[in-house]
Amino acid sequence: MSDPFLRSGLRPDEIPADFVVDQRFEAYSPADHETWSRLHRRQAELLRGRVCDEYFEGLDALGIAADGIPNFRALNRVLERATGWQVVAVPGLVPDRVFFTHLAERRFPAGFWIRRPEEFDYIEEPDIFHDIFGHVPLLMNRSYADFVAAYGAAGLRLTEPDDLARLARLYWYSVEFGLIETNAGLRIFGAGIASSPGETIFALESTSPNRIGFDTTRVMRTRYRIDDYQQSYFVLPGFDAMPELDEAPLSAAMAAARAQSELGPEAVLSGDRLLHRGEGTHHQPPQQPLVA
Repeated sequence: MSDPFLRSGLRPDEIPADFVVDQRFEAYSPADHETWSRLHRRQAELLRGRVCDEYFEGLDALGIAADGIPNFRALNRVLERATGWQVVAVPGLVPDRVFFTHLAERRFPAGFWIRRPEEFDYIEEPDIFHDIFGHVPLLMNRSYADFVAAYGAAGLRLTEPDDLARLARLYWYSVEFGLIETNAGLRIFGAGIASSPGETIFALESTSPNRIGFDTTRVMRTRYRIDDYQQSYFVLPGFDAMPELDEAPLSAAMAAARAQSELGPEAVLSGDRLLHRGEGTHHQPPQQPLVA
């Protein structure tokens, strides 16, 4: 992963303690806007019929369009009125406690730089396209927005590294890689899927991964992959079923998770609400050639 300071063009002494900087909207080049436009057009087309309706409703309401990189000030005028959130520009990934603090105060930290043309199909760290196109539309949904703020507050309450890891799995398997049941069928809502053309198809249509009903304690126990598509996707029955992260329900779920063993990302349990048992073909190691 590259140094976010280098990608942002800012020196370390230009980064304040909260990591919030100016978006520098006027500094985007025509090539930057064209990269955004190409990414937006490709991904919006792929998401039709695959992402939840609430996502496109948010995208349209915020005016996140293919005509160029959005101005955060314009986004915030709409977003703050709807759910009390705002987007703040940061130079890249921020420390955990800074991240939790921003979320708890309904500020979504978004990288303001955009990938280079040669990184069009894959980038290691989140850029403005992932953060804005992937995450921000659903912050217009009250249940989702409240969950993300509660996640930040929960992160500030917890101190044990193992508990923070369990909490991170809730975010990973929902906000980043969550699926949701709708009247029209299974749909995407996780930003990591919604901003990735390959995972958009894989998460919904491949026979390889498991698709398992979301259970807070179960998800807290389940490790995840950062190097490939997920081996299991967890499915919420609706946004009203986002995990409860107030102190009492979170403490109970955390205690239950601590009392049980951790699970690999491929695990299927007898008590799972299994929507699809994956074949695991994508993640199987390649067959070694026979030696004579």
